Order: sequence, then structure tokens, then C-alpha cells
Amino acid sequence: MQATPAAVGKPAAFTEKKYITTLVFVTSLFMLWGIAITMGDVLNRHFQNVLHVSKAESGLVQFSIFGAYAVMGIPAGLFMKRFGYKNGVLLGLTLYAAGAFLFIPAANAESFGFFRIALFILACGLATLETVAHPFVAGLGDVRTSDQRINFAQAFNGLGAVIGPAIGGYFILGGNTTGSDDLGSVKLLYVVIGSVILAIAVSFVFVKVPPVQDAHAVETEEADAYAVPTTPGDLKGSKGLFQHRHFIWAAIAQLFNVAAQGGTWAFFINYGVEKMGLPETSAAYYFSASMVMMMIGRFVGTYLMRFIAPNRLLAAFALANIIMCLIIAQSWGWPSFAALLMLNFFFSIMFPTIFSLGLKDLGKHTQQASSFIVMGVVGGALFPPLMGRVAETDVAMAYYLPIICYAVIFLFGARFSKPN
Repeated sequence: MQATPAAVGKPAAFTEKKYITTLVFVTSLFMLWGIAITMGDVLNRHFQNVLHVSKAESGLVQFSIFGAYAVMGIPAGLFMKRFGYKNGVLLGLTLYAAGAFLFIPAANAESFGFFRIALFILACGLATLETVAHPFVAGLGDVRTSDQRINFAQAFNGLGAVIGPAIGGYFILGGNTTGSDDLGSVKLLYVVIGSVILAIAVSFVFVKVPPVQDAHAVETEEADAYAVPTTPGDLKGSKGLFQHRHFIWAAIAQLFNVAAQGGTWAFFINYGVEKMGLPETSAAYYFSASMVMMMIGRFVGTYLMRFIAPNRLLAAFALANIIMCLIIAQSWGWPSFAALLMLNFFFSIMFPTIFSLGLKDLGKHTQQASSFIVMGVVGGALFPPLMGRVAETDVAMAYYLPIICYAVIFLFGARFSKPN
């Protein structure tokens, strides 16, 4: 893409003053859905204790959460395209709050099925927020710094991933023992969560959002202005969404990316217990520490993108995680466990960077493309069972499987991320 004359030699600002208030609100959304998703792991364990469901049945908690992304991705994108970014955020927050408040009748009925419905509605809100927030953040400033803004916002998603298990462990698991029939702590916590989310939604109604032109649409318009078409159909704006190879690869890479994430997180504690001999509580503590590594990785990644092209950094981090997985699978004690911790550091930039690279040069198709890429989150529901089958024999050997995922991400970053 050629720069406009005004942009030549002029460094791009992270954002503009008029966007700061909106950026703060939208960035907070990344933290809110990080809290909700990781708290699902706490609910999984609590429902085993309280509702006496099997481990296989409790796995439906994750299926309800990640399945909502497959269902809601496209409708959320269509809603955003029709009614705009702000109304898309308000819809997501409303569904989030509604799902949280449905925990009240679900707890009163002591029904696992009712809880799954509540979680599904809540996760539809998360899917909507995720579909809207990425292109929204990308548009809050210069297109040249859109990757930096998305990675910065995703760092707060990492913070939410640390906070979620801590809140859930303290308020839900704290004081409860195996066999307890207490759902009061769950009900109270989700009433508070629903109230907070509703208050944020009401506050956002009164925020005046400056006109936001899609960053990637601007990119396309600039390219078209300086391009010399060879045929009448050569302009990028005339191409269909699925004629953009980099978008198709981004959608595929995102599916494998979240698949690797889901499997890594699902069996982290098992690895700590079975291979390191750690108590479950200590293994859970290290799991939280790995979430801190992910948050640090996003801040470091945002900084490095000032000097390294995002696609090259993505490829380098994917290659690093292939090496980490090879070390983990060898069961070398603490070196292997340290590599397991480092997986989240290198994983950190993958979701937002794949997202941003996949949206480039799509113009009018950007919002629809955002929906399809968000649907890749369903990989978190599909891949862990495959790793689980291997983990039944040897949990370390299961970490060979994510290498396939990181190889796909490496190819995307190294070869297929540039708009064609």
C-alpha cells in the first residue's frame, strides 16, 4: 500500500485525543470477556462438586461457551454492519448481563441444563463484543498503528484471564468442599457481575463516540487512489470477501490458534500434577502465572511491533511455540514445565495479530470478515478432546498435537498474511 503524501515521513500516533474516552471503554471490554471465559474453568469444577455431574458432562460448560461463538459470530457482524459499532457493543453487554442474571433461576432450580443456557446467552454477548471490539479499536486512530492498538487492548484481555480464576476461586470455590450443595455463592457472584456489566452498558449509552471510519477501509481507499487498474474489475473494492486469500488464511489460522490455546489450558494442571508431582492447588497457581506471562507477552509484543512487522513477529512466535511444545513433550522436569509456562508468552500476540492481519485491505467486507474470524474461537471446543485421548496415555505426548496448529500459524505469518 502506498502512503498518502501527508503521511510520508510522518510517524503514526497510537491514537488521537478525540478517541481516548472511547478507547478506554472499548479496551475494558477485552478485560470483561477475559474474566468470563476463564471463570468457566472454575464453574466446571464447581458443578462437578455441587451438581454431581461427571467430568465429561462438566465439559459441556466449555462447549456452551465456545459454541456460542460459532452461532453468534455472523449475526453479530450483520448487526454491527447495520447499526454500527456503538450499538453492537450495547447488544453484547446486554446479552452478557442477561446471561449473568439467568444464573439466579438456574441456581434456584439447581439445574445444570439451565446453567448451560445461561452460559450460552452470556457467551453470545461475549462473541458479539469480540466481533465488534476488534475492528472498533482498529478504527480509533491511524491505520498504521491498528495492530498496536489491538495488541494493547488484548493485553487487558490477558489481565482479565488472570482475574477471572482468582475471583472464581475465591468466591465460588473458597469455603466449598467436595459434595457441597451450595449454589448461593455462584448466584451472588453473577448478580454482581450482571449489575456491573449493566452499569457499564448504561454508561456507554452516554459516551459520545466520534465518527469512526474503518481503519482497513481507509487503507483500501488509499491503495485504490494510487493504483492503476488494468481491467474494470481490478479494483479491490469489487472483489468478494472470499477472493481475499489472506482473509481465508486468517480464518483458518485463528481456528488452529484457539484450538491450541484450548488444549494447552485444558491439560496444564494435569501436566503439573502428573509430570511434576505438584498438588492441584500449586498446579493451578502456576496456571495463573502462565496467564501473567500471556499478559506480559502482549505488552512486549505491542512494543516490538514498532520495530518488527506484525506478520514476521507472529511467525517468529509461532516457531518459538513449536520449540516449546517439543521440549514439553520430552518430560524433562522443570525445563519442560518452564516451556509450558512460556507457551502463553509466545501465544500472547497470536489472536489479535491474526485478527488484524486478516482484516487488512477488505474495505466494505471488514465487518463481515470480523464475524468469520471470531467464529474461529470454536476451535477451543473441538481440539481439546483430541489432546485428551492422547493425554489418557501420556499427557506430555499430547503436546505434540499443538505443533500442527503453530505450523499453520507460522505459514500464515510468513507466507500468506499479505493482501493479494
